[in-house]
Amino acid sequence: QVQPVESGGGLVQAGGSLRLSCTASGLIFSSSIMGWFRQAPGKEREFVAATRWDGSSTYYAESVKGRFAISRDNAKNMFYLQMHSLKPEDTAVYYCARSDINPIGTSPARYHYWGQGTQVTVSS
Repeated sequence: QVQPVESGGGLVQAGGSLRLSCTASGLIFSSSIMGWFRQAPGKEREFVAATRWDGSSTYYAESVKGRFAISRDNAKNMFYLQMHSLKPEDTAVYYCARSDINPIGTSPARYHYWGQGTQVTVSS
């Protein structure tokens, strides 16, 4: 089982916070990249944030920079997306994904293992 598994989605009011969790599985390398993407209805899947498993680099989409933070717990094979100051336009299904292609990329095509997604809904 290599597919990651997300949890932690839900309904939150605008301005609120939510933390998503992702359990990584399989053989994970220090150079593996764990990323978060989101997809709103009728829109393409878009990059949110990603980090190398060894923590040496992290990258955020401009739309979430300063509001979202990615973190890891390597001992538990977990990584997280802490979301603050949520906006209605953040509403989407959020996916965690894994890539073994460096450096960090924003294209979904670079990520080979995907979770099933978790719904985040931000009400106005």
